[in-house]
Amino acid sequence: MTPEERLAAFRTFLERAPDDPFARYSLAMGHRSAGHPGEAVAEFEELARRRPDYVPTYLMWGQTLEAMGRFEEAAGVYDRGAEAARSAGNDHALSELRQARDGLRRLKGL
Repeated sequence: MTPEERLAAFRTFLERAPDDPFARYSLAMGHRSAGHPGEAVAEFEELARRRPDYVPTYLMWGQTLEAMGRFEEAAGVYDRGAEAARSAGNDHALSELRQARDGLRRLKGL
């Protein structure tokens, strides 16, 4: 299956289940994998707007922003994600998000 075929499948999945956070997350990750970071960020943003409690969003969103050189935005996303993970009691995700945030602090002074 080509990246474009995967994206088409993810879009179909999202059309059938527009409120399913995993459907939108899958589409965002598909864009990320296909080398469409702007589209991935737009889907992560929409997912966070619709389901701010969907913790997996934040690490991948932040990493995508970092790859685009948008470090300040990535720091804010990691902070939002850490709060969502803390609220959900997801210690593993909280640790990952803190590590990502600390990395930006060390490397970029943010």
